[in-house]
Parts: sequence; C-alpha cells; structure tokens
Amino acid sequence: MRVVIVTESFPPDVNGVAHCALQTARHLVRRGHSPLVIAPAVADPAADADAPCAVVRVPSLPLPGYPQVRVALPSRRVAAAIAAHRADIVHLAGPFVLGVRGMTAAARLGIPAVAVYQTDLAGYARTYVGTGEGTAWRRLRAVHGAADRTLAPSSAAVRDLADHGIGRIRLWGRGVDTDRFRPGLRDAALRRELAPGGELLVGYVGRLAPEKRVDLLAGACALPGVRVVVVGDGPSAPALRSALPGARFLGRRTGDDLARIFASLDVFAHTGPYETFCQTVQEAMASGVPVIAPAAGGPLDLVDHGRTGLLVPPGDPDALTDAVAGLACAPGTRAAFALSGRTAVEGRTWEVLGDELIGHYREVLRERTAVAA
Repeated sequence: MRVVIVTESFPPDVNGVAHCALQTARHLVRRGHSPLVIAPAVADPAADADAPCAVVRVPSLPLPGYPQVRVALPSRRVAAAIAAHRADIVHLAGPFVLGVRGMTAAARLGIPAVAVYQTDLAGYARTYVGTGEGTAWRRLRAVHGAADRTLAPSSAAVRDLADHGIGRIRLWGRGVDTDRFRPGLRDAALRRELAPGGELLVGYVGRLAPEKRVDLLAGACALPGVRVVVVGDGPSAPALRSALPGARFLGRRTGDDLARIFASLDVFAHTGPYETFCQTVQEAMASGVPVIAPAAGGPLDLVDHGRTGLLVPPGDPDALTDAVAGLACAPGTRAAFALSGRTAVEGRTWEVLGDELIGHYREVLRERTAVAA
C-alpha cells in the first residue's frame, strides 16, 4: 500500500502524536509498504535525516506561549504531496489543523482516509482559555465525520467521541518497545546520584505544561524519604521548579537514556487528567515500575487498580500523596505491581499494533471498493 501520514507533529518533536506517527511509518516500511509523511516544518533542517521514509515539511509557526509546538500554515504542498505519492489511503494523525487540510485533499482526490484521535483538544481548550470546548468539538466532528474510519486509543476516548456525535469508531491502542523499556536497565549508580540518601524515587515523565498538572506532586515532595524526579520540558518548567521543592529536574531525555531513568524509578506518577491514552504509563509498566495515575481517560484501560498500580481521583493532590506514601512503605506491593505491569504489556509491541493498523487500512479499502461496485 502507498500510505500518506499527515501528522500535526513529527520528530524531533517529543509527544504522543509524533512518536506514534514515527512508529507507524517504521512499521509500514518493515512490512514492505510505501509511506510518506507530511508534517509541520521545524527549525532543524537535518531533522529528517534518520526518518524511515520521505518527509514533506509544510511551513509552520511556533504556537504563541508554547514555542515547542508548531502549527502548520496554509499550503498547497499537502494536496500536491498526496497526489504525487499516488496514495491508496491517507492516515490523519491527531488531525486538527494540518489534518483538516489532509482530509480535504483526500476527499477531493477520492482517496479513503483513516483519522487517528490522539489529543483531548477540548480539555486543552478548557485548561488554556477556559472556554472553546464547543468549537474544538465542532472542528473534530468535521474532520472525523468526513473520514472513513476513526481510530480511538482507549475505551474512554471511544465513549467521548460517540457522545459528541462521531461515528465509525474503532479501538486501536498504542504499542510499546518492550526491548528498550525493560526492568534490567535499573541503574544503581544513577539511583545514588538522584537519591544519595537512599530515598524512594518517584518519577514523572512528559511535557511540563498546565494541562499535565505536575504541580500535584508537591505533596509527594514533602514526604520523608521520597525524592521526586521530573523528566521533560515545556512552558511550566520555571513555575514547577518553585512548586516542587527538592525535586530533581532532568530536562528532556529520550531513547536509551530515558529507558534507564524509567527502570531506575521506584514509582511512576502520572498527573494529567486529559490523556486519551498515556504512553508513558505503558513505558513505566514495561520498565517494571508500579504506576499511579488519574482514574480518567487512557489510564483506565492501562492500569488495573490494585494489581499493576493505583488509580486516584483526577486533580486530587491529597489522594496522589496518599498513594505515594502507601507504596513507599510497601515494598512487597511495589514488587507485585511491577511484575504484573510488565506482564500486562509484553504483548503490546509496536509490531502487533502496527499489524492491527494495517488491518484497519485494508478493511477501509475493501469497504470503499464494495461501495464503488
């Protein structure tokens, strides 16, 4: 198949949309298909040197107040690239700006499209501007309603989309690299560096932005014998350094370095309530680390409360602190959660999930053929 992946974000960006688009392109190449990626332009001209396929960059501007996020500008390159690639199917990754143009081009060219829902944009609108949820959902309905199929990453996302009038939904999760993220990378030297007094290491990994609510870890910072480690960057970093006294901020980490940090934690705590999936929870579980996460969105599917980790009420700092304190004094429970978590994700490789995605492509193509006949 000739597949065009139109994505709102692509490496070197570090986020769920970029990571999933990259893994999708890699898997399609491994399976003998011909992908092309269309993504917003980034500052680094050598950014795509290691990409698994050709990448067409569309002019973009940094998002005001959040320069790490770039927004594509209107461009004829999208339709031209889809037509030139002679695409059999168009894959829209987290469509909202660039994805809308991709959907329009696919419809005009008569090419089927699969839209992958990945970002709770209505939740982000509520966080950043206090309004605009209705506008966000209208835009999402327009693009997903025009697609042949919408793929949602979690049961909660499926319900949310259906409740807002979007149909033709199927569940498609995310894979995890269980070779890279594994318990065997636990590093005693790193642990001594981060917790010289032998403290329990509680880590957060992800963007440092208002919707992630990393500030909820303030209570954990105050617990005796606990050291909070924060991995990532973003606009909230300066405020969080003040809000989380004693926490170690490691900045953005990727690849094997990130995997080593994951495996060296004692507890992984995710704090954001707007996750449609939450890949870092899977990576922590693959690393053999017990998880604490909000009982909302994607973590509801990922965390088996009381077996692989703990679910707490979203936005509740006391509940989060109590969960950390409880695990801090229960090494046997941590070990049991760690083992069960690793076991739970061992079958969720990107190879398995990539093949599921190709299956969705083929079903959509068959449905289009049947309608045409």
